[in-house]
Amino acid sequence: MSFEHEKQSALRILEGIELGTMSADESYGLLRDAEPVLVYFIFKWLRKRYRDHEAAAGVLGRLADICNTHRSITRTAKEGEEDPVVGWFEGSYRYKDLTGSEFIDIVVEKLES
Repeated sequence: MSFEHEKQSALRILEGIELGTMSADESYGLLRDAEPVLVYFIFKWLRKRYRDHEAAAGVLGRLADICNTHRSITRTAKEGEEDPVVGWFEGSYRYKDLTGSEFIDIVVEKLES
């Protein structure tokens, strides 16, 4: 898969949860096939970005719905947390400082390099 396709797929997952354009089952279907580290990154970005945001209830509620409905995805995200790329990213960037698109560009490029 090309970088652009990977980026589009990852952004679709993130925005599907963020904007509520996908159900928990639809989101899970895409997350299930994603790399564990990407799942971790998407979940972490959403949690950091929306921690004190006025839309927190909706966004974090959708994320919780996915995790509560499909418990295996929580284990997948936990597995991704162990990837060395997470340490690199968290030492170089702050989640809240990046838009969804910027975040996905950085993460996917690093994962694919």
